[in-house]
Amino acid sequence: MSGAVESKLAELGLSLPDVVPPLAAYQPAVQSGVYVYTAGQLPMVDGKLPVTGKVGAEVTAEEAKDLARTCALNALAAVKSIVGDLDRIARVVKVVGFVASASDFTGQPGVLNGASELLGAVLGDKGVHARSAVGVAVLPLDAPVEVELQVELTGA
Repeated sequence: MSGAVESKLAELGLSLPDVVPPLAAYQPAVQSGVYVYTAGQLPMVDGKLPVTGKVGAEVTAEEAKDLARTCALNALAAVKSIVGDLDRIARVVKVVGFVASASDFTGQPGVLNGASELLGAVLGDKGVHARSAVGVAVLPLDAPVEVELQVELTGA
């Protein structure tokens, strides 16, 4: 099923990837009432990380911003796997992003703009959200970025 959200992705030259299989004992997304919560999504492309390392050391902030966008695409794929149609998103409520950071890197908000800007471009006002951008020492598989979403669904 492809609706307005996926048409907008296509206009941007993007498409939803396959859902990234869990790396451990969890589900990519779960629904509770009118909310869907995604697990933290790594920037996996075709089953692997395109780059690894710390942002501000092995990975530039601009590369990491692109990776955060990939994380958001993976999170949208996880949401779709639960609800079947991304047009059911009433709004993105919260984005939480983790950036594996070199000790002197303080640009986490700019990195997470990759995810936030994608959500805004694809969902318009429904993509406007609260957000946390957190610097961490290391992420699974030495990923530079990880993003999770909380979305509210329409009643339909």
